[in-house]
Amino acid sequence: MRFWLGASFVETGQFVELARAAERCGFDTFTLSDHLFHADFASPYPYSKSGRPRWDASTHWPDVWVTIGAMAAVTATLRFSPNVYIAPARDVFTVAKQVSTAAVLSGERVTFGVGVGWCKEEFVGTGQDFHTRGRRLDAMLPVLRSLWAGETVALDGLPPLTISPTPGGPIPVYVGGDSEAALRRAARLGDGWIGNRIYTEEQFDVVLDALRRHLDANGRSLEGFEVIAPLAVLPDADTYRRFAAKGVTGTMAAPWWLATPEEKAKHGEGSLELKIATMERFAEEVIARM
Repeated sequence: MRFWLGASFVETGQFVELARAAERCGFDTFTLSDHLFHADFASPYPYSKSGRPRWDASTHWPDVWVTIGAMAAVTATLRFSPNVYIAPARDVFTVAKQVSTAAVLSGERVTFGVGVGWCKEEFVGTGQDFHTRGRRLDAMLPVLRSLWAGETVALDGLPPLTISPTPGGPIPVYVGGDSEAALRRAARLGDGWIGNRIYTEEQFDVVLDALRRHLDANGRSLEGFEVIAPLAVLPDADTYRRFAAKGVTGTMAAPWWLATPEEKAKHGEGSLELKIATMERFAEEVIARM
């Protein structure tokens, strides 16, 4: 079981120090979320009962790849992944160049966590078609893999082309989302899957059964396939071992969400000090015991 740090809603100025702490504490991968702007969205947010986002205009959403570059510069082993990057809201070449550059500068410590997105307004803002985003992502992923491998790609209306720099090895692609379409995409085109909500054991078992079914339909199995599942369980090594036996290879945690009243009083709610203190406690009580 590997532990991914979920760092959504974090102030931009805290990321670099959090990355240093995450590496020191034994986290495997540092994740951050992707949003382009804030507005009074008409698009329903799919992960709340109200359909409204859980954040406001003051919430920081720094650019994923710029922030990963800054964190990679102060770490040596920590991996990085968006959770998730909305690739079809951009053109394929912008995505290819950003991810490839981040992979090279980080020493190949980048995982490409990718999804189709839910916010139509962001697609309108970048001039991309919201309604074809799934089909376009399906077409985009093989092209991205070829470009990252340094291969020449021929696309309609363009001469054969390559990009540079490219990493020395493949960039892992983990597909996010638990809809049937997302699970099919992960099973067909991904090296792994990332859950897009916090799952109870009962919820996760349903998703895992569907993922197994789609992998089987593509002649694949969970063996060698990464399953990153944010889990609605209290941090406990034995519990995580039980999920590992189901096929979970990694889970996501933001230890400051479970800060005690004493920790909040000592360090200040929302502070960098509180985040690092709770990460250190999580590392001692959970990561070190796995």
